[in-house]
Amino acid sequence: MIVEVAVLKVKNGQEALFESDFKTASQYIRSISGYHAHSLLKCMEQENKYILWVHWEKLEDHTIGFRQSPQYVHWKELLHHYYEPFPVVEHYQEVSLV
Repeated sequence: MIVEVAVLKVKNGQEALFESDFKTASQYIRSISGYHAHSLLKCMEQENKYILWVHWEKLEDHTIGFRQSPQYVHWKELLHHYYEPFPVVEHYQEVSLV
């Protein structure tokens, strides 16, 4: 299991529109093979800051399966114009501790 994490900074004053469009865009990511779940968390200290996390079966489900899909085109059209600056997206895997 891979967790995709992105810190999203939305242009000031556009938070409500972003959240509405994010709900619509969620249908596109849910439809991708290897997708498990996602969540959007809003920062309590900075109204325009969010964290997106997505659970994927494997890295390629996101980097190839989603990003090279027609669904990603719709996702991008709905959401990418809100970000300033454009977010850094990182992937994490669980570390087993003994």
